[in-house]
Amino acid sequence: MVPASPAEHPWPRTLLDVLLRAGLLAILAVACYRVFQPFLDLMVWAVILAVTLNPLQGWVRRHLHWREGHMATLIVVVIIAVLLVPVYFISMSLAGSAHDALDVARSGHFHVPPPSDAVKDWPIVGERLHALWTQAASDLTSLARKFAPQLRTISFAVLGKLAGVALGLLLFFAALAIAAIFLAYAESSTRAAERIAARLFGADRGHRIAVLCTATIRAVAQGVVGIAFIQMLLVGVAFVLMGVPAAGLLALLVLLLGIMQVPATLVTVPVIIYVFATKGFDVATIVFGIYVFLAGLVDNVLKPLLLGRGVEVPMPVVLIGALGGMVTMGIVGLFIGPVLLAVGYQLFWAWVDAMPPESPPMAVAQQPVQPPPADPGAP
Repeated sequence: MVPASPAEHPWPRTLLDVLLRAGLLAILAVACYRVFQPFLDLMVWAVILAVTLNPLQGWVRRHLHWREGHMATLIVVVIIAVLLVPVYFISMSLAGSAHDALDVARSGHFHVPPPSDAVKDWPIVGERLHALWTQAASDLTSLARKFAPQLRTISFAVLGKLAGVALGLLLFFAALAIAAIFLAYAESSTRAAERIAARLFGADRGHRIAVLCTATIRAVAQGVVGIAFIQMLLVGVAFVLMGVPAAGLLALLVLLLGIMQVPATLVTVPVIIYVFATKGFDVATIVFGIYVFLAGLVDNVLKPLLLGRGVEVPMPVVLIGALGGMVTMGIVGLFIGPVLLAVGYQLFWAWVDAMPPESPPMAVAQQPVQPPPADPGAP
């Protein structure tokens, strides 16, 4: 029996080879992803932190002339030590507030002070707030029973968020340790990133895309997380000095709102109202109110200065990418979203600018003029 020739075979050998290789590559990619998936968030955060801290390592290199590994270790240790200070004070404030609340609840002598008559004059919510506050001062038990389901739901939600913040903090410290390894091999990591970008986007555009991704991550780190952290410190110090209850929890809430791009006035304005209502109007409370109100608006001044600095895309593109990425992917999307949108923005305009040259118009062939047919009846 004569074997069929390759031309007569229903599946050409080259097509079978391509399908087999593509299937094996797909299986390998899925297997690699499943193995790497538990460490994906950790590695993404490590890369983000390494890119953000690389300029600081360059500054340390110019002043100390140490080896890369020693400089990376020093930077990470100092950052962890600096971060542990506010974390310690916030934790102690939360623990103290919880302990005081438990003591008051066990004693049964919790009493809400009656509101001032000036609360009625507040616009829109004055009368309803005065009535609710008066009921809480006179009969807190019935009011608590009335809102018990809502309070229980809010309490569980707050505890869940606090647990998530604690796990996120542990993840952040672990990512810092891995980022130190990336910083120790910063030059080789940079070359590897540029090689990957050149393979994906072309040799002439790869370096530019890599620089764009780096600048976008640093701009978001400075313009979103950095400003939120500064705002938390400014507001939290004022809360602690004024003796605001749960000052650490409120400062942490300011940080989370700043990262989520929500105005911090949602926290600062109610606190100012509470201080005025409980302590009256004097020099200290007025200074506190003005300072806290301005500190809650400081992001509106700093964000346009830091968010788009060093990035070759407009600041609204970075801001939209940060908001959209955080909504779809969580906190890590705060960095991934702007990078994706910035790269897409650059590639789109590169495609627009690379318009092919117009082809010259085709010449219309001149048809010879045919003489009219002769009349057979003409002489």
